[in-house]
Amino acid sequence: MNELDLDILRHSTAHVMAAAVCRLYKDVQLDIGPATDGGFYYDFDLPHRLAPEDFPAIEAEMSRLAVENLPFERLELSRSAAEALLKTAGQRFKLERLADIPAGEKITFYRCGEFSDLCRGPHVARSSEIKAFKLMSVAGSYYRGDEHNPMLQRIYGIVAEDRETLDRQVAQAEEALKRDHRKLGRDLDLFSLQEDVGQGLVHWHPKGARVRSIIEEFWRREHFRGGYELLYSPHIGRAGLWETSGHLDFYRENMYAPMSIDEEQYFVKPMNCPFHIQIYKSRKRSYRDLPLRWAELGSVYRYEKTGVLHGLLRVRGFTQDDAHIFCTPEQIEGEVREVVRFALAMWRAFGFTLVTAYLATRPAKAVGDPARWAQATASLEEALKAEGIAYEVDEGGGAFYGPKIDLKLKDAIGREWQMSTVQFDFNLPERFGMVYTGSDGKEHQPYMVHRALLGSIERFFGLLIEHYAGAFPLWLAPEQVRIMPLTERQLPESEALAQKLRELDFRVSVDRRSEKVGAKIRDARVDKVPYMAVLGPRDVAAGVIAVRSRAAGDLGALTMENLVERLRVEVATRATGITDMDPAAIQN
Repeated sequence: MNELDLDILRHSTAHVMAAAVCRLYKDVQLDIGPATDGGFYYDFDLPHRLAPEDFPAIEAEMSRLAVENLPFERLELSRSAAEALLKTAGQRFKLERLADIPAGEKITFYRCGEFSDLCRGPHVARSSEIKAFKLMSVAGSYYRGDEHNPMLQRIYGIVAEDRETLDRQVAQAEEALKRDHRKLGRDLDLFSLQEDVGQGLVHWHPKGARVRSIIEEFWRREHFRGGYELLYSPHIGRAGLWETSGHLDFYRENMYAPMSIDEEQYFVKPMNCPFHIQIYKSRKRSYRDLPLRWAELGSVYRYEKTGVLHGLLRVRGFTQDDAHIFCTPEQIEGEVREVVRFALAMWRAFGFTLVTAYLATRPAKAVGDPARWAQATASLEEALKAEGIAYEVDEGGGAFYGPKIDLKLKDAIGREWQMSTVQFDFNLPERFGMVYTGSDGKEHQPYMVHRALLGSIERFFGLLIEHYAGAFPLWLAPEQVRIMPLTERQLPESEALAQKLRELDFRVSVDRRSEKVGAKIRDARVDKVPYMAVLGPRDVAAGVIAVRSRAAGDLGALTMENLVERLRVEVATRATGITDMDPAAIQN
């Protein structure tokens, strides 16, 4: 089944689910029920508090509706007739959604049996086409994603063309629940989101902060190797800066309220690019200075509605792994190819190998010379071809200020994530009057490329947790070795061993509790520690360590030299210890 047909099936199943809910419960207020990348959902307001225990009854009613083989009928109504219909039904949310439809646009309903819904469609022909489905979860969702609006109940579900496909999707969805970074972040003591401080603001705990520091150190080293220089820029800027950049015109709703300093308005930054441009403009630039590759791990703040916040994946304060490239027209194709190559190398280092790309081209409304657009788009396309990356063309999907490449990758259980972006910008160089002196002695406008590899550290960390189910490979693990003395008598030797390993730059802890060693090993496995080292009296006497590996099990007695060599090889190769990213192995 192609993606379009699958979306139609998902959307139709959402309607059938809503019809089932309306059959089972009284006073149901309907909002929306779209298809999603992984299935569908529908938002309801009803007196009954829904729970997973209600799902069998709803699914049974959905099955009855499917067996009834009801047609999906498209009804086109006038605005007045639509209003009358919704008022009679008492559907207040639908009336507000109706008001959103622009004047002159067709107003359509779809009817399936006694159930009808304001909807653009399309739908399957008959309810009997919906054969294999399952309701997965229920959650609260603010109407229109605004925390000032009523809280609705959102039921999520999945549907497939046959039972076998559905069973695979259910298994993947259940695996995704086990990997939920919010639960693992709490269980492994990696991070928290504290309501007392504010929503969407991340608190990094010691273990999570250690992983973050490893990611950032690797990121910085690879950028220096790739010819980048690092920048640090302010967290706030005068209103005039954001007026020049256009953010106050086009991005104001995502920016926080201004603060007054010396009777001037300042805004906390939602992006780093205007500051990088100011650094560029701090002195005259020649073609001999270019290209300039400037990167920053810059903390930015964006107002996201409460309804769309989601763990680390959608937050209000985050660190963007941002970079900007300023170059001449002759340099642009080579620079883009290098960015794509760099992105692929970065993702492979973290254990992601399945990457696809989308090339977004010039929209109907765009700024900049069409010839420059054509050159920039060709440069992006040639870079993808040169690196052998499968890509789709998103016609007209570029921003008004330039074409772009979006890189999407698949995680260990096959989910696709939008991460890296390579974005041309013909707008900001013109707005800020950026120039360089060419070989002809004249002033020219540089090409500017926005580039993010990981996207943001927060979102990337959430993805990383789910990809590895919290069982980070050794080079990323916040705790690489946990040493367990068999009794208190081996505690001095355990502390000495830990210190020696720390001096060799390994991350080590000692379990000083009086628990039995079996309990200590179980706890270390729950904490997903890669290596466990047990020291008993015989081990101390023999000068060896009893070592267990999270992935390989009991390794027997090793000398310290043997253990260190094993750790060094595994860290140096950034080995995952997992063959083909097998989900079952990752959970161990």
